[in-house]
Order: sequence, then C-alpha cells, then structure tokens
Amino acid sequence: MTHNWIREPNRSDSLGARECLSKPAVVGSRSDTVPGRIRIGVALGGGFARGIAHAGVLKVLQQYRVPIHCITGVSAGAIVAAAYASGASPDEIGKIGCSMRFSDVARWRPRLLGLVRSDGMKRFLKRILKTHRFEEMNISLGVVATDLVTGQPVPFSGTGEVFDAIRASCSYPGLFHPVRRGGKLLVDGAMSMEIPAELCRQLGATHVVSVQLPARATGAEPSNMFEVIHRCFQILQSTSEHGWRNETDLVITPDVGSIGWNGFTRSYELIEAGQEAALEALPKIQDWLRCDRSGVSVAA
Repeated sequence: MTHNWIREPNRSDSLGARECLSKPAVVGSRSDTVPGRIRIGVALGGGFARGIAHAGVLKVLQQYRVPIHCITGVSAGAIVAAAYASGASPDEIGKIGCSMRFSDVARWRPRLLGLVRSDGMKRFLKRILKTHRFEEMNISLGVVATDLVTGQPVPFSGTGEVFDAIRASCSYPGLFHPVRRGGKLLVDGAMSMEIPAELCRQLGATHVVSVQLPARATGAEPSNMFEVIHRCFQILQSTSEHGWRNETDLVITPDVGSIGWNGFTRSYELIEAGQEAALEALPKIQDWLRCDRSGVSVAA
C-alpha cells in the first residue's frame, strides 16, 4: 500500500540529483551518491536490543564503500539510523550498543497509557548523535512513528529536532508511554510499518536495502503481558509484510531470532550476525554499482 506521506521538504531532495553529477562520492555525506542513477536507501526495522545488529550491517557497507543516499528507521532502527546519519561510525554505534541497558532509556512510571517513561532517552541520544536536527544530518534521515488514533504511519524528515520523533518511534505500546507531538498521540512506528522502505523511496532512493530483525515464534503460549504484546506484534507484521517488501530491492536478515528483546549482554553476537548477513548480500549491491558505473541499465 502506498501512503500519502506528508512531510517537511528535505533540502537534499531538490539538490541531490545536481550535486551527484559534479561531486565525487564520499561515504557518509549528503552527496554520497554514485554519479548517474543509483541512489541506495537503507531501511532499518525494529527489535529493541536486536537493533544492535544494524551496526554490523552498516559496518560492512561502510568498509566496502557502499554509498548510502538516505537511511530510515523505526523503533530501535530509528536510533541507529539517526546515529549513522549524524556522522557516528558503525563502531561507535556498536560500542554504545554493547554497553547499553534498558535503564539508560527508560524509567518505570506506571500510568494509564503505559508503564515506562522514555524521557531519559534524550540523554542517551545526546551521547550517540553528532547532531540533533534532521537538516543537519550528513545523509537524509527518515523516522516513522504511528498515530495511535488513526493507525497511520507518521513520517519525520527534512527539518526539526529528532529527539521526540525517535522517542515516539520507540514507544512500544503497553510498555512505554505514548509521545504527544503535533497534536497526535504517537507510538512505535513498527505498529504501522515494520520496515520504512517506502520512506526511503520518498527520500529519493532508487534501490532500497531493508534490514529485518525478526524474532522467532516459540510455539509456546505467552507467559506474561509483554510476551502477549510481542506475539501480537509478530502476527500483525506477518500480515502486512508484503507492503514493505514491495518497496524493497534487497532484504538483509541477520540471524538474531534466538536473542530476546532485552538481550543486551549478547551485543557482540548481534553485531557479528549483522556483519555476516551484510556480507552475504554484498555481491548483489556491488552488482548494482558495477552496472551503474558501466552505463548498463540497472535493475534490482
């Protein structure tokens, strides 16, 4: 399904095509586009602690000088996407992820709409982000939350501060308090869009690489409230998966299904899984770039 995105204009949208014809590609900059046709967008899904695997994926893409035109994310993917777009290296992101704990971003404050406040996330984001505004990012950034009233995705990009957008995108229903912004009550972006591939298209990507971090269904009945909510997420996302896949040219799926939502102590395994999955996908991406440089028509 194609959404009618409403967003503030991104200054790179109108300039990107002209800039990439005259400037060399520099990995991690807004002009980071191979001259001609290819504009690669990376869309990062959620997974809480499993989101650390995204750092491994980005490390491989950076090591092999894959030019990234834009990056989008939901939930944990929004944090990693914002950090990378701001100029943080995959190693920096991975290091902070390895030392991160639930208490770094949350405080137990039971209320009618949730059990946990995410106000502390702003302090955490200030540690990892090099800049805090969309228009100052090195590459175009998109973050998606969900309107709790309408159920529609709410994209953020272009201009403005990133903190509330990321907090909203990470507000897991039932656990975190929803975030009020722009007259809307916002929750986890993965509720309406498991992976924001479509937003990459809106930001100008010709080829979209989506990174999915699914948790395996255990087959057992949930034993607590959080497992019930988590299982509902899995069911919801399985029925809407075709949407983001239709906007995706390549899916990278790190093998992280055995690691729980709060598996921060297994961070190094998560990073390694991200690297391994990205290396498997790398030849396809290199084919795109090779064909583009040779002037051959590029097909996903």
